[in-house]
Amino acid sequence: MSAATPLRVPDAATPALRAVLGDFVAGRKAALARAVSIVEDQRSGHELLMATLHPVVGRARRIGITGPPGAGKSTLTTLLAEAFLEAGMRVGIVAVDPTSPFTGGALLGDRVRMERVALHPNVFIRSMATRGSLGGLAAMTREVCDVIDAFGVDRILVETVGVGQSELDIARLADTSTVVLVPESGDSIQTLKAGVMEIADLFVVNKADRPGADRLRNDIELMLGLRSGETLRNVPAHHGVDLRQKNPKRIAREAAARDDADQWTPPVLRTIGATGEGLGELVGALDRHFGYLERSGTLQQRRRARLRERVVDVVEHRVRQRLWRDAATLEWLDGQLPALEAGETTPLAVAEALLARSVTAGTLTGTPS
Repeated sequence: MSAATPLRVPDAATPALRAVLGDFVAGRKAALARAVSIVEDQRSGHELLMATLHPVVGRARRIGITGPPGAGKSTLTTLLAEAFLEAGMRVGIVAVDPTSPFTGGALLGDRVRMERVALHPNVFIRSMATRGSLGGLAAMTREVCDVIDAFGVDRILVETVGVGQSELDIARLADTSTVVLVPESGDSIQTLKAGVMEIADLFVVNKADRPGADRLRNDIELMLGLRSGETLRNVPAHHGVDLRQKNPKRIAREAAARDDADQWTPPVLRTIGATGEGLGELVGALDRHFGYLERSGTLQQRRRARLRERVVDVVEHRVRQRLWRDAATLEWLDGQLPALEAGETTPLAVAEALLARSVTAGTLTGTPS
């Protein structure tokens, strides 16, 4: 970040926070690390820090990389970072690791595997522990990405922890979600269920030199073709489908190769992380997808939805805090338990009464009763 970045240090900032912001604006990576730690750990002043950085957030492209354990996500993340660095870009990497059972922090396995780029001056790597969060991301991943974005990087690569089918939160954070699979990941239909088909903007069959890679790619393209509805369009009733003309796999592959399509069809790419084969095609597909997002207006929609979700999350967090830290509310709830046990009322009725009571008393609005 250059010193000309239009950031205004708020008057309410402490001297320590002022020092961090001053070094942050000057482009010192140590200040970025400190700012990330303040936000990730929700230390005193983190809200003021986020508010200060918000005006310059939104310039970096955010690329999510998810998939099952052992798919080679860290290797592909490193290769992408190298490609972006060679193009003269600045890169931020957020690697979500499992939580250490001893320290509660990240195990740092991803950072170790990224040692080829870890010391590059234009790379910033942050490992984050899930700390019990589901969905493949840590609780503050989005906010950490905002801080890195404000620092002036061009690309942010977010690698999920690798827990399998539950990693759907990445679609809420990334501009482009990349799902990495390998031939030995098991039954492809099982691998792609639970919403993974819906969140993927790109599919990558990594370790494509292993047996079963072509079959996995064909299975994914078959499912994409069937999902598009083009296969059975204009087919007369009571007649068979000529697969030579309506082959769903071919339809999906041809649609994914078009640059002017009104609707994005995820391409299914082959890569070999150990040799870098297919990396150029992956970088090109990422650029094509971002071009589609800008051309179609989807980029603005996704980023606006991200802002809306952030507001909703903050409100829900504040409401929970105000509600369950109010002694009078907890005492009232305990008083309803005998009636609940006797079957004289229901949990839903008590919940509705509690909400109405809290609004009237000002518990939820923060106004005095």
